[in-house]
Amino acid sequence: GGLNLPLKWFSIPQCWRYERMTRGRRREHFQWNMDIWGVAGEKADAELLSAMVTFFQNVGLTSEDVGIKVNSRLVIGEVLSELGIPAEKFAATCVLVDKLEKVPLDAIQDDLEEIGLDRTVVEKLTQVLTVTSIDGIKKVLGKESRAVQQIDKLMTLCKAYGIEDWIIFDASVVRGLAYYTGVVFEAFDRKGVLRAIAGGGRYDKLLETFGGDPTPAAGFGFGDAVIVELLKDRDLLPSFESAGIDTVVFAMGEDMYPAAVNVANILRSAGQNVDLVLENKKTKWVFKHADRLGAKYCAIIGSEEFAKGEVAIKDLELGEQKTLLQTELSKWASTALEHATPSQ
Repeated sequence: GGLNLPLKWFSIPQCWRYERMTRGRRREHFQWNMDIWGVAGEKADAELLSAMVTFFQNVGLTSEDVGIKVNSRLVIGEVLSELGIPAEKFAATCVLVDKLEKVPLDAIQDDLEEIGLDRTVVEKLTQVLTVTSIDGIKKVLGKESRAVQQIDKLMTLCKAYGIEDWIIFDASVVRGLAYYTGVVFEAFDRKGVLRAIAGGGRYDKLLETFGGDPTPAAGFGFGDAVIVELLKDRDLLPSFESAGIDTVVFAMGEDMYPAAVNVANILRSAGQNVDLVLENKKTKWVFKHADRLGAKYCAIIGSEEFAKGEVAIKDLELGEQKTLLQTELSKWASTALEHATPSQ
């Protein structure tokens, strides 16, 4: 009765946090989460990155607007090993290193000393974390490094997905949460005005931490606050004035209502979003209603047209009206969708 693996899922919960509010950071927000469970390795990581890029493209953003920094926790793990830092301190070190983007080293000095890290160790570590190229990290860790091989594989897959223009290697990205175990990534505003847009990575040990079976997993969280600010800045935020209705269908008389239901079914089956007027309204009211909804067409079911097997279709943008045979409705609906202009 359990879930079959691998499992791909998403959720959009409402989230809360106790936080000082700034632009793009609220105490209450909605967050799109996407996870892949049961797949180890870079294939799942690349699939998640592709999903994120697809969203950006669908809202009108380009790789000139948004980049995605990628790294691996293995990078910092290998560096810490070379510096003689025990493995049990890796996660706590990552949490502190993640703060260095926001605060100076002196601000976390006490925290570093608390976990037994010498300041010189952190200074050496931060030097490595300023590397922003694959070749650069290869010089530091060597071509045989597991971290380097992991990043190389991920970059190759990103190229196969056609998203390489969005992806940037940046060794400073470690993500502050202690449960990350491999690839980590963070989407950012190329202009540098806004904070991180989204972030995620691999967390292969998270489930067993809570008593479950060892299960590889990767995912990301994508809050609504920063992306809304970014879309506003780029003048891409949809107005939401339109209800997304393609055609309003109404019957000119109670006796025509069953025929109107049939027409609505045909148009919906062809892929249109249809609003069927349920009450007996006057034509003037229906046209005003369609205008409020931002509908593109009205399908008018009158007795004379129906007797001839026809339906009147009014193009609300052009103000033109024509009649179609009922047998032509499905083809017309599909064609109208193909030529529709997406509303912003």
